[in-house]
Amino acid sequence: MGGYRIAMLPGDGVGGEVLEAAKLVLDAVGFEADYRYGDIGWEFWKSEGNPLPERTIDLLRETDCCLFGAITSKPKEEAAAELAPELQGKGYTYSSPIVGLRQLFDLHTNLRPCKAYPGNPLNLRDDIDLVVFRENTEGLYSGVEWHPLPDDVRRAFDTHPKMARFRDVGNEEIAVSARIFTREGCRRIVRSAFEYAKEHEYPTVTVVEKPNVIRETSGLMVREARAIAKEYDGIELWETNVDAMCMWLVKNPQGYGVLACEHMVGDIISDLAAQIVGGLGFACAGNIGDDYAVFEPTHGSAPKYAGLNKVNPIATIRSAKMMLDYLGERGRASRIERAVARVIGEGRVRTYDMGGTASTTEMAEAIAAAAKEG
Repeated sequence: MGGYRIAMLPGDGVGGEVLEAAKLVLDAVGFEADYRYGDIGWEFWKSEGNPLPERTIDLLRETDCCLFGAITSKPKEEAAAELAPELQGKGYTYSSPIVGLRQLFDLHTNLRPCKAYPGNPLNLRDDIDLVVFRENTEGLYSGVEWHPLPDDVRRAFDTHPKMARFRDVGNEEIAVSARIFTREGCRRIVRSAFEYAKEHEYPTVTVVEKPNVIRETSGLMVREARAIAKEYDGIELWETNVDAMCMWLVKNPQGYGVLACEHMVGDIISDLAAQIVGGLGFACAGNIGDDYAVFEPTHGSAPKYAGLNKVNPIATIRSAKMMLDYLGERGRASRIERAVARVIGEGRVRTYDMGGTASTTEMAEAIAAAAKEG
């Protein structure tokens, strides 16, 4: 075994299939590791009331980084209804295990490259090469929410003049989600974006927010971005409202390089960006902190395709490539990148989403063969 210890979390649905496809390619470039498989996802929620068991957290703490498959996630009421009978009514509340991992390990930077590979019939155009930096631990996904609204929280909110129009609305009739930004959180994501732009020679960093309406949180992000931009000569800071950004990404995606966003804004923008370069079958991500990282495809568990060996594994293979970059295995990472580009460009092997008939395994084998050739 190699010196690396890699946590493998298949999760739900097609998660196991795409992870094994990625491992085929990692093996092809000679990456050796001690792969340690862990439990995460819907089955453990149903049987244990916890989709992220403590034993899995312990496993991650013993590894260098993690490759993650996919999870099923459902609304509060549906999740509660699927608990094992002996667990129902005992106060268990479902929360996303991947969001939990991001917060527990302080994986503050979500990095999502969206690159068009020439030859992909799903590309909006072939010259798109942008990267979304999504703040990963704060914003609307912080998980600070109430329903019904507790009396003490209501009293605090009622001190704000704009709550006056809700004065006659009862606490049972109000749900609140807090959009929490910290100065340090804003600084970290913006600085990460500028450092990436500097290293990879992107000329611009675009902060995507909505400060003309969400004045306090978006305003903090924009002010910190302006301050940090002064430290990076030669990289221009652009500021764009999220609604306009959606339009511009469809109209002129080739004009953008690095985008920096809050959690939910980044979630929306990165899915849009993924679609213009082929869809979620190509969308990889790294959740990166100071001491740990989790790499994942951004598609869901696709339960209707589970067990069919059908889905496109390129998103997971590209996530594995990102993992190699994180570990300093740049040569092997480059071989995977070239192999993905070659297989897409040749067009002989295509999964169903690309209009072809190749299976998950056949696509992985084609990329693995190309990677062996260098």
